[in-house]
Amino acid sequence: MKYVLLGNLSPEYASKQTERVGKAKAKLDKLGIKIESIHYTQGYYDFVDIVDAPNAEAMLAFSVWYSAQHLGRIQSMPAFDAKSFETAIKDAVG
Repeated sequence: MKYVLLGNLSPEYASKQTERVGKAKAKLDKLGIKIESIHYTQGYYDFVDIVDAPNAEAMLAFSVWYSAQHLGRIQSMPAFDAKSFETAIKDAVG
């Protein structure tokens, strides 16, 4: 399942990019989550990532771990492809 991660960096790790990314990538690998893309942004969120997680529990574990490590905060949202969305519409209508 694909997820969009909306993230904010903690003040203490904002200037420690290499360390933060190294820790996060190691945990993602351990949980079987693959990074598809990373985008740094200006505005409310500091970064937007697209990942592929084996299940919702792995994504939840990463989100809790990230916060517990004081790396920042992440909001995760499942991301559906167009075909899944079309199927959902058909099922909803009838």
